[in-house]
Amino acid sequence: MKEEIVLNEKIKLLEKEIVTLTEKLDAMSKDLKEISDLRSEIKGLKLFFGRIYPEFKTKFPEIMEKVFKKR
Repeated sequence: MKEEIVLNEKIKLLEKEIVTLTEKLDAMSKDLKEISDLRSEIKGLKLFFGRIYPEFKTKFPEIMEKVFKKR
């Protein structure tokens, strides 16, 4: 009888963990979608600036190097 109670408690705990993991996975999926959208928008902005300001194409890599060196 005690074994059944312990087993039921373990099953309930596992079910709660699965629910928690599913919720976290859903949140991460939403975040990844948002990041993907932001990447597309950034690519669009880079293309726009590259057309309007041709020197942007040469200056942008230099700017990015400076940004990442400071971190």
